[in-house]
Amino acid sequence: MSKPIQALPRLIGRDTAGLLGLYVLTLLVFGLSAPKFLSAANFESIAFQLPDLGLLTLAMLAPIMANGINLAIIAIANLSGLTLAWILNINGGADAGVLAFAIGVIAALAVGGAFGAVMGAVIAYFGAHPILASLAMMIFLKGLGEFLTRGGDISGFPDFLREFGHGAILGVPVPMLVFVTAAILWHLLLARTRHGFAVAMIGSNPRASEYSGLHVKRTITLLYALSGVMCALAGIVMLTRFNSVRVGHGDALLLVTVLACFLGGVDPFGGFGRVAPVFIALVILQTLSSGLNLLGANQHLSTAVWGLFLLAVMVLRSGSPMMRLLLGFTRPPQAAPEAREQSPALTPDSPAPGHPRS
Repeated sequence: MSKPIQALPRLIGRDTAGLLGLYVLTLLVFGLSAPKFLSAANFESIAFQLPDLGLLTLAMLAPIMANGINLAIIAIANLSGLTLAWILNINGGADAGVLAFAIGVIAALAVGGAFGAVMGAVIAYFGAHPILASLAMMIFLKGLGEFLTRGGDISGFPDFLREFGHGAILGVPVPMLVFVTAAILWHLLLARTRHGFAVAMIGSNPRASEYSGLHVKRTITLLYALSGVMCALAGIVMLTRFNSVRVGHGDALLLVTVLACFLGGVDPFGGFGRVAPVFIALVILQTLSSGLNLLGANQHLSTAVWGLFLLAVMVLRSGSPMMRLLLGFTRPPQAAPEAREQSPALTPDSPAPGHPRS
């Protein structure tokens, strides 16, 4: 094996390298079994379908990193889309202009951020469990959406929205460009800013984070607000793609976003997560769905296979002795008894490892 290939896992991370290998394997399997799988039309179809799930997964990623969860991502996305649809309709509907669309987008993002901030504040300042708080928000928003739409669809939007939902720039679908841009910004936010560092610290140990001087409550509130903004962006993209808004759009994607996060190496107990592996995991899931579709498999079979993927990932990452034996791993070397005896014991007066005595 060449040195560049051996160095690849160290450069991009073992999780990312493993997912890239899994993606290549997926391409080979479906490329040999489905004649039209490697066609440009199929990859274009994947690029159009991926952004909806991708943006919602980014919205789910950050709360999980903070040892939380956002079960209201679909509801927030749909209500944000309803906000945009309402502003377009009061400004002429199919005759609405670009200015009305811009105002509607800003309003939709504000609505998504506001509902996310309320949910984050309930979790941070009132001590509500993230599952219960987000579940309550999901039920409330779905009920509100059903009341506002009377359970029906809202449509009749300007023709130029089709360019956003179905157009392409230099051969790349516009929704895919939106998703890639959002993923880059999300990566910078979580990996290169103090807020992202605080999110990881809170996910690892919230009490220690508070003692270390981090604004835990403010960070959690902001985190869910930003998650709501990402949901709103997903709702806007779905409106332009489907040319309609309905409360039930995307309901089947909720648990798939959790699957994509875990497949991408996000720690389910918080403290660790990266955007790049999650991005590749999303591509794998969408490619798998497209390949099964070309083979004539039922759509529900794709969901079943996604579930098997999650089970397989949990087993492979369990670190159990049996899996280590099957994969050829060996137990980590234990320190020699005399080395352990020579290790100084920490006392209350001893400095913490890596920190000089003040």
